Amino acid sequence: MSFRREKYIPRGGPDGGDGGKGGDVIIQVTSRKRTLQQFRYKREFKAPNGGYGQGQQRSGKAGEDLIIELPPGTVILDNETGEVIFDAVEDGQSFIVARGGRGGRGNRRFVSSTNRAPRHAQPGEPGEIKALKLDLKLLADVGIIGFPNAGKSTLISRVSSAKPKIADYPFTTLNPILGVVQTGGAEPFVLADIPGLIEGAHTGAGLGIRFLRHVERTGLLLHLIDAASIDSEDPLATYRSINRELAGFSPELAEKAQIIVLNKIDLPDAKQNVAAFEAALADRQVFRISAATGEGLDSLLQALNYRINAGQPAEQPL
Repeated sequence: MSFRREKYIPRGGPDGGDGGKGGDVIIQVTSRKRTLQQFRYKREFKAPNGGYGQGQQRSGKAGEDLIIELPPGTVILDNETGEVIFDAVEDGQSFIVARGGRGGRGNRRFVSSTNRAPRHAQPGEPGEIKALKLDLKLLADVGIIGFPNAGKSTLISRVSSAKPKIADYPFTTLNPILGVVQTGGAEPFVLADIPGLIEGAHTGAGLGIRFLRHVERTGLLLHLIDAASIDSEDPLATYRSINRELAGFSPELAEKAQIIVLNKIDLPDAKQNVAAFEAALADRQVFRISAATGEGLDSLLQALNYRINAGQPAEQPL
């Protein structure tokens, strides 16, 4: 509420401006995000209020919209009712999830023939407040493939907060395990421990078909091989066997990019086996690691992070 007050103008009349609208909270879908890691420590988000109306018929500034970026595949639900509010599917989609309140009206808006000097103004309306649940249907960026006991569960437990069951017998992992890997200041990526494949998996042997379907949904394959069990007479036997299972299930799956990793290099005779493997596969980069001791993990994670975030293609299998 305001009245014009200037020298020689004793009755300038009402000149209170309107209040500004509050900012909206907008969901923006972007492929730059792959996880909901940003909500781990911050749970409340608020768009700025609109500015106050002022004298001389000056309206308040509208509050800036708050944009929250989410990865594709996120489903936004009402936390109380469970109702689906928005399904973030495609890159570039946007949705106003909470609208800012309308600004109030200044007293100049209430001038009439019977009320030439209104002494009241309309207060602004509060914006929407919502409690939401975000459900991300994860598609793993990297899927770990390999025979049972290659060390997949140990690897994912070392590089993420996932805690799979680990033991020295086949098929310890009966369901895919997802872990979020944080490397420095880069966007985290999702690593999937795909249960071990066996000979004949593409025909349904073991739990093969079920496992291979999960592999189809990953962007990059990490082919993990137990260096201690490599056959010195045919060093590539294990490597070729896994790729045959992929090709038998789907030709497209066989063409999916792979990173080759030899695990358990801390065990006796492993170094000799590694040398034989690398000599037989001389045209490919091979990473050496020990998931148990942590040796070589930093270099492997840097390579994964680079290829995922920089969009660098990994090499193709033989």
